[in-house]
Amino acid sequence: MANNQLFASARTARLALPDAINEAGSAAYRLSPKQALAQYAATGTMQATFYADAQTQLQTLLDLCQAVEPRFIAKTALYCRERGYMKDTAALLLAVLAVRDQAYLPGVFKRVVNNGKMLRNFVQILRSGAVGRKSLGTRPKKLVQDWLNTASEQALLAAAIGTQPSLADVLKMVHPKPSEPWREVFFAWVIGKPFERDALPPVTRAYEDYKRELSGTIPEVPFQYLTALPLATPQWTAIALNAGWQMLRMNLNTFARHGVYADADVVAKLADKLRDPKAIAKAKVFPYQLLAAYKNARNIPEALREALQDALEIALANVPDMVGRVVVCPDVSGSMAAPVTGYRGTASTSVRCIDVAALVAAALMRKNSATLVLPFAVDVVKLDLNPRDSVLTNAQKLTAIGGGGTNCSAPLRQLNRDKIKADLVVFVSDNESWLDAKRHGATAMIQEWAAVKRRNPNAKLVCIDIQPYGTTQAAEQADILNIGGFSDAVFSLIAAFAAGELHPDHWVGVIEEMTL
Repeated sequence: MANNQLFASARTARLALPDAINEAGSAAYRLSPKQALAQYAATGTMQATFYADAQTQLQTLLDLCQAVEPRFIAKTALYCRERGYMKDTAALLLAVLAVRDQAYLPGVFKRVVNNGKMLRNFVQILRSGAVGRKSLGTRPKKLVQDWLNTASEQALLAAAIGTQPSLADVLKMVHPKPSEPWREVFFAWVIGKPFERDALPPVTRAYEDYKRELSGTIPEVPFQYLTALPLATPQWTAIALNAGWQMLRMNLNTFARHGVYADADVVAKLADKLRDPKAIAKAKVFPYQLLAAYKNARNIPEALREALQDALEIALANVPDMVGRVVVCPDVSGSMAAPVTGYRGTASTSVRCIDVAALVAAALMRKNSATLVLPFAVDVVKLDLNPRDSVLTNAQKLTAIGGGGTNCSAPLRQLNRDKIKADLVVFVSDNESWLDAKRHGATAMIQEWAAVKRRNPNAKLVCIDIQPYGTTQAAEQADILNIGGFSDAVFSLIAAFAAGELHPDHWVGVIEEMTL
C-alpha cells in the first residue's frame, strides 16, 4: 500500500509545513519576528522558564529587536506597559530604542516610565551594557533628569525604595539641577548629605518626625518605610486601614503577624476594601495575582479569604460573552508546573503556568456556561466541572490534575472523533508539543484543525502562549490567532477575533494601532 504520509490527499498536502523545531525537539512553526517580539514582550520575564534560561530569553529579545523596525519596537513597548502591565520587558525595549533610534524615545519614555521603579529599571538596563553600551547618553540622561524634576514627592519617595540602582545612585549619575527648593533638600536627604529638616517637603518631614518620636499620625509614606520601625499593633492596624488596594493584597500575611485581625470591625473594613470594584479596576490587577494572594495567604480570617475570591470574580467581570460554542483546552502537562514568571530561586512565584491556564478556562466557562473544557497532557483528561461554581473552585479542580507529556493535538482529535461542534477553540499552553510529533507534513495539531474546519467552516482557533519560546503548533492564518500573555486584556482580544473585528494582522495589528 502507498505511504499515506508521502501521498497525502491534496487537501492535506496544502497544509503549511513546519519550519522550526520547538524546545521539546519536535516540529513547529516559527513566528514572524513581529509576532515573536509581541509574544516575548507580553510573556517574557527575564527569568528562567521550563525550557529556556534568562540569558537565552534576553538574547532572543535583542535579536528580535534587530529584525523589526524601531517604530514597532516603540509600539510594542507601549503595548506591553499600558495593556500588558509588564515592567522589565517594557524597560528593555525602551533601552533598545535609546541605542537604536532615539526619534521615538521621548514620547515612549513618558508613557513607559510612569513610576520610580520603571525609571530605575531603565537606568539599570542601559548601564548594564546589555543593549550595546554602558552610558546613559545625552538624551536618556536629560529624560531621567526631567522625570526627577517633575515627579511628585510621593512618586520620589516610592522611587527611593529599592537598589541596583538605588535612587541615590541615579541622582549621582545624572546630577539633576533641582527645579524647586524642596527638591534640592529632598535629593540631599536621599543621597545622605546634610539637609535642613524644616525645608523638607511635608510628607518626608512628617516621616522624619514620626521616626524620631514614634507617636502621632502615621505619615503617608510607602509601606516599606514603616516596616523597619518598632511599631505596636494599633499602629499596624492604622497602616492596614490606610493601605492602598495593592499594598493590602500583598501584605495580608504581614498584618496577620502583627495582630491586626484581632479586631472584627477592622477585618470587615479590610474585606470591603479588597472586594471594592473601583479599587480593583484602579489597581489594574492581574487575575493571577489575586489567585497568588489567595494561595499565599496564611492564618488570615475566612472573611478576607472570601473577599479575595470575590475580588477574583470582579477582576474577571470584563470577560466578554462569546457567540457560539466555546471549547477551552488548558494544558496540564508537566512543563506547565513551571512558575508563570520564571524561576527566581526562593523568590519564585507560587503561581504556575497551569494555574493561569486553569484560571482562563474557568473564567471563560463561568461567563459562557455552555463552554466545553478539555484539559490535556498525554491525552484529554476527563473532568466534570460545574459552571455555577466559582472561578477559583473550578481552577483548583483543573490544577489538581497536572503531569505528563504534551500532546496539543489531543483535544482537537477528540472534537473530531466525537463530531463536536465548535465555533471558537481556545488553547492555553506553552506550545511545547512532542508526543504527537510527525516525521512528515504539517503538525498533528494543524492536521486535526483542518478536520475541525471541514465540519465547522467558520470555526476559529486561539493559542494563548504562557511562556515565550518563539514557535507554535498552529501557524498564524486567517482563522488562527497566536497570542502571548495572561492579562485580562487577552479576553478582549479573543472576543474581537471571534467576532471578526480584529485587524487582519491579528495581534501584531493591535500593536501597530498603538499611537505614538
